[in-house]
Amino acid sequence: MAKLNTMKMPAWLPVKQSKALAAPVIIVMMLAMMILPLPAFLLDVLFSFNISLSVIVLMTALYTVKPLDFIAFPAVLLVSTMLRLSLNVASTRIVLTEGHSGPDAAGKVIEAFGHFLIGGNYTVGIVVFVILTIINFMVVTKGAGRIAEVGARFTLDAMPGKQMAIDADLNAGLIGEPEARARRKEVAQESEFYGAMDGASKYVRGDAIAGIIVTVVNIVGGLVVGMVQHDMPFDAAIKNYTLLAIGDGLVAQIPSLIISTAAGVVVSRVANDQDVGGQLINQLFAKPEVLYITAVIIGGMGLIPGMPHFAFLLLAAAMGGGAYLASKRSAQAKVDAQQAGGAAGAAAGASGAAAGAAPAQEAEEASWSDVMPVDTLGLEVGYRLIPLVDKAQGGELLKRIKGIRKKFAQEVGFLSPPIHIRDNLELKPSAYRITLKGVDIGKGESLAGQFLAINPGMVTGPLPGMMTSDPAFGLPAVWIDSGMREQASTMGYTVVDAGTVVATHLNHLITTHAAELLGRQEVQSLLDHLAKEAPKLVEDLVPKMLPLGTLQKVLQNLLAEGVHIRDMRTIIEALAEHAARVQEPNELTAIVRIALGRAIIQQIFPGENELSVMALDAKLERLLLQAMQAGGDSGGIEPGLADALVGQTEQAVQRQEQMGLAPVLLVPAPLRTLLARFLRRAMPQLRVLSHAEVPDSKTIKVTSLVGGQA
Repeated sequence: MAKLNTMKMPAWLPVKQSKALAAPVIIVMMLAMMILPLPAFLLDVLFSFNISLSVIVLMTALYTVKPLDFIAFPAVLLVSTMLRLSLNVASTRIVLTEGHSGPDAAGKVIEAFGHFLIGGNYTVGIVVFVILTIINFMVVTKGAGRIAEVGARFTLDAMPGKQMAIDADLNAGLIGEPEARARRKEVAQESEFYGAMDGASKYVRGDAIAGIIVTVVNIVGGLVVGMVQHDMPFDAAIKNYTLLAIGDGLVAQIPSLIISTAAGVVVSRVANDQDVGGQLINQLFAKPEVLYITAVIIGGMGLIPGMPHFAFLLLAAAMGGGAYLASKRSAQAKVDAQQAGGAAGAAAGASGAAAGAAPAQEAEEASWSDVMPVDTLGLEVGYRLIPLVDKAQGGELLKRIKGIRKKFAQEVGFLSPPIHIRDNLELKPSAYRITLKGVDIGKGESLAGQFLAINPGMVTGPLPGMMTSDPAFGLPAVWIDSGMREQASTMGYTVVDAGTVVATHLNHLITTHAAELLGRQEVQSLLDHLAKEAPKLVEDLVPKMLPLGTLQKVLQNLLAEGVHIRDMRTIIEALAEHAARVQEPNELTAIVRIALGRAIIQQIFPGENELSVMALDAKLERLLLQAMQAGGDSGGIEPGLADALVGQTEQAVQRQEQMGLAPVLLVPAPLRTLLARFLRRAMPQLRVLSHAEVPDSKTIKVTSLVGGQA
């Protein structure tokens, strides 16, 4: 007998399916409530559930740390509003059909709320109900909607700056691609959240208006039905239907007011690591000076004749006691900090005394141990930046530097030398200096505890603070306090902390000086790494066909022009094929560039089939070829022609950048090396390619000619 193959379903699958069915079931039930009559008991259950739901939403809003923690709130707002409207329709039906039977016709909940608010006076009940509705409509809902509208506009304006900040952190190696994707997703969700809140708040305002209309309809319609159809006297009809209408309106408006308050809490809070309760306690009652002054003012008011002395003086005493406790806690915190600092100073003094007590040593003769090797890469910081590089003080810069080296190795193709960090008392307290083989290649200032707001060129206004420029790229920037970080991001600034400023500058300089960082030891390490996979390929080339120094020069030539050397297999294969007849490094570099053509084009034009490039005018091209033939590779360009070439190339590069295109100059192969070396100093961002390096699958589009008027 054949055995049936049965598949066991996962235990979580029914739960997941039930969650997926929850929303359609709720929507269908709300629509059914508008059409089908409901018994009074079921109305009591649904009204109680509606109140419970509103309280749950309010508590969730109070305990959220940032708006995106409650990203489902716009949908919850819509569903709760539709639930209230459905209950209003269902209760109106039963009020008008069964209201003549007594005040409990629509259930005990409506009757209880009606008796509680009216309290025997129907006029007062109607007035109080209208006031509650106006508060909900004019104050809470309107304010929350306005905040959501402004938040949506500013969030959309700040999106480019936030995206640039994410790209800057990614390029600096501070974050990985998964974290960058998560942060981009969060930025998109934030804009969608505020936009959804702006729209959803309109539902709540409409619900408030509908509540007043439904209440009026219930009173007027109830009077007509009671007096005309059921022959009730006017007094009995007004009593029954007013109580039912007010109770029905109140049992719907209280959850609406709670939900509106929750919406205001969510959209009006500023995101930090505390919930709303923590923010209120820490910021309102943390300063004893404020509480002392308030206690004096309230106590003075309590001494005025005719004032309720007990209430004012009791409140003043409570605030004074709170101020005393707050000042005591603050003083204790200062004592603890001083004791910690004194212990550290005593330890330092003891070590200094021990050193001073040691007998003076006789000066030793100089030796080779006194010759200190120069660090390939160094970072020197002022004393205020020491916490950024001290692991014991929670400095994040060390971790970021590790990320920079790892990202550099993955993208460029070799491991950069370690970065030696030391403090330098000769520097300004907030200054730093980056050295390459003992020589300064970059310096700047980074204010610990503050943020650098960089102007990418599309901000909406200025910021107060110390004006400066971004040390890595020279963009205008301003140092701001941490409290202005959100405002600066909203205005379109790219905001980074002090550690990121140093890390980004360091990453930029390492990438720029990659050719100088590639020493013979790094080249040998590259060959050893490749030999693990292709030992015969490496063995045949170095040192049999090509010296290690020549290979180093070829790789440095590639790095000097921004070409990555990750594909060492292709580089070694191209060199092995031509090394028997060519030994000159520049010629070998040109051969390797042709072999790496596809990778070079991909690096400059990622994912593009049409290459928008600049080209030389035919007349200028002939002049340069003649000059090169006359002067050799060293370049015998006549000074006037050289000036014209530089000037017109700069103009073409500016046009390319204004159009948002990469500045790439496409030239014949014989001219590529000469022009790349000649133009690199004036225009470091310019990339010079030869026709031989462009794959056949790519289409070339010439956007401008260089030398058309030469």
